[in-house]
Amino acid sequence: MKIFITIGLLVIANIFMTLAWYGHLRLKDYDWFNSLPLVGIILFSWSIALFEYFFQVPANRIGFHENGGPFTLLQLKIIQEVITLVVFVAFSTIVFKNETFRWNHFVGFIFLILAVYFVFKK
Repeated sequence: MKIFITIGLLVIANIFMTLAWYGHLRLKDYDWFNSLPLVGIILFSWSIALFEYFFQVPANRIGFHENGGPFTLLQLKIIQEVITLVVFVAFSTIVFKNETFRWNHFVGFIFLILAVYFVFKK
Protein backbone atom coordinates (compact mmCIF):
# COMPACT_ATOMS: atom_id res chain seq x y z
CA MET A 1 0.00 0.00 0.00
CA LYS A 2 2.87 2.38 0.80
CA ILE A 3 4.14 1.84 -2.74
CA PHE A 4 0.93 3.24 -4.24
CA ILE A 5 0.67 6.09 -1.75
CA THR A 6 4.28 7.10 -2.39
CA ILE A 7 3.93 6.98 -6.17
CA GLY A 8 0.57 8.79 -6.07
CA LEU A 9 1.98 11.59 -3.93
CA LEU A 10 5.02 11.85 -6.21
CA VAL A 11 2.75 12.20 -9.26
CA ILE A 12 0.74 14.98 -7.61
CA ALA A 13 3.94 16.71 -6.45
CA ASN A 14 5.36 16.59 -9.95
CA ILE A 15 2.21 18.06 -11.46
CA PHE A 16 2.60 21.08 -9.17
CA MET A 17 6.33 21.26 -9.88
CA THR A 18 5.76 21.21 -13.64
CA LEU A 19 3.11 23.91 -13.37
CA ALA A 20 5.44 26.04 -11.24
CA TRP A 21 8.49 25.60 -13.46
CA TYR A 22 6.88 25.70 -16.90
CA GLY A 23 3.28 26.89 -16.55
CA HIS A 24 4.29 30.52 -16.41
CA LEU A 25 5.64 30.21 -19.95
CA ARG A 26 2.07 29.71 -21.20
CA LEU A 27 0.59 32.40 -18.95
CA LYS A 28 2.47 35.10 -20.86
CA ASP A 29 -0.56 35.20 -23.16
CA TYR A 30 -2.57 36.92 -20.40
CA ASP A 31 -2.16 40.67 -19.98
CA TRP A 32 -2.34 40.60 -16.18
CA PHE A 33 0.48 38.05 -16.05
CA ASN A 34 2.55 39.59 -18.82
CA SER A 35 2.69 42.89 -16.91
CA LEU A 36 4.28 41.24 -13.84
CA PRO A 37 7.97 41.92 -13.24
CA LEU A 38 10.27 38.91 -13.07
CA VAL A 39 10.13 38.95 -9.27
CA GLY A 40 6.32 38.70 -9.46
CA ILE A 41 6.57 35.73 -11.82
CA ILE A 42 9.06 34.06 -9.49
CA LEU A 43 6.77 34.58 -6.48
CA PHE A 44 3.79 33.30 -8.48
CA SER A 45 5.69 30.15 -9.45
CA TRP A 46 7.04 29.74 -5.94
CA SER A 47 3.51 29.85 -4.52
CA ILE A 48 2.60 26.93 -6.81
CA ALA A 49 5.80 25.08 -5.93
CA LEU A 50 4.88 25.28 -2.25
CA PHE A 51 2.11 22.77 -2.96
CA GLU A 52 4.69 20.45 -4.49
CA TYR A 53 6.36 20.23 -1.08
CA PHE A 54 3.05 19.32 0.58
CA PHE A 55 3.13 16.12 -1.49
CA GLN A 56 6.84 15.51 -2.18
CA VAL A 57 7.98 15.54 1.45
CA PRO A 58 5.31 13.09 2.68
CA ALA A 59 5.95 10.86 -0.34
CA ASN A 60 9.63 10.62 0.53
CA ARG A 61 8.94 10.09 4.25
CA ILE A 62 6.33 7.39 3.59
CA GLY A 63 8.34 5.68 0.86
CA PHE A 64 11.79 5.71 2.48
CA HIS A 65 12.80 2.30 3.84
CA GLU A 66 14.28 3.73 7.06
CA ASN A 67 10.81 5.09 7.86
CA GLY A 68 9.15 1.75 7.16
CA GLY A 69 8.63 2.36 3.44
CA PRO A 70 9.49 0.07 0.56
CA PHE A 71 12.16 2.18 -1.23
CA THR A 72 15.79 3.07 -0.77
CA LEU A 73 16.84 6.67 -1.26
CA LEU A 74 18.22 5.91 -4.72
CA GLN A 75 15.04 4.11 -5.75
CA LEU A 76 12.92 7.07 -4.59
CA LYS A 77 15.03 9.43 -6.68
CA ILE A 78 14.85 7.29 -9.82
CA ILE A 79 11.08 6.87 -9.45
CA GLN A 80 10.72 10.63 -8.98
CA GLU A 81 12.78 11.40 -12.09
CA VAL A 82 10.76 9.03 -14.28
CA ILE A 83 7.50 10.48 -12.95
CA THR A 84 8.83 13.99 -13.60
CA LEU A 85 9.55 13.18 -17.22
CA VAL A 86 6.22 11.45 -17.80
CA VAL A 87 4.32 14.38 -16.27
CA PHE A 88 6.44 16.86 -18.23
CA VAL A 89 5.86 15.12 -21.56
CA ALA A 90 2.11 15.00 -20.94
CA PHE A 91 2.10 18.66 -19.88
CA SER A 92 4.21 19.88 -22.77
CA THR A 93 2.19 18.06 -25.43
CA ILE A 94 -1.15 19.20 -23.97
CA VAL A 95 -0.31 22.78 -23.00
CA PHE A 96 2.33 23.58 -25.62
CA LYS A 97 0.88 22.33 -28.88
CA ASN A 98 4.09 23.13 -30.80
CA GLU A 99 6.16 20.67 -28.75
CA THR A 100 6.40 17.16 -30.17
CA PHE A 101 7.52 13.88 -28.71
CA ARG A 102 10.14 12.44 -31.09
CA TRP A 103 11.81 9.06 -31.48
CA ASN A 104 14.96 10.17 -29.64
CA HIS A 105 12.81 11.19 -26.67
CA PHE A 106 11.26 7.73 -26.73
CA VAL A 107 14.73 6.12 -26.74
CA GLY A 108 15.68 8.31 -23.77
CA PHE A 109 12.61 7.04 -21.93
CA ILE A 110 13.61 3.46 -22.65
CA PHE A 111 16.98 4.16 -21.05
CA LEU A 112 15.24 5.65 -18.01
CA ILE A 113 13.05 2.58 -17.69
CA LEU A 114 16.21 0.49 -17.90
CA ALA A 115 17.69 2.67 -15.15
CA VAL A 116 14.68 1.89 -12.97
CA TYR A 117 15.11 -1.81 -13.72
CA PHE A 118 18.79 -1.81 -12.80
CA VAL A 119 18.32 0.30 -9.66
CA PHE A 120 15.68 -2.15 -8.39
CA LYS A 121 17.67 -5.24 -9.37
CA LYS A 122 19.16 -7.05 -6.38
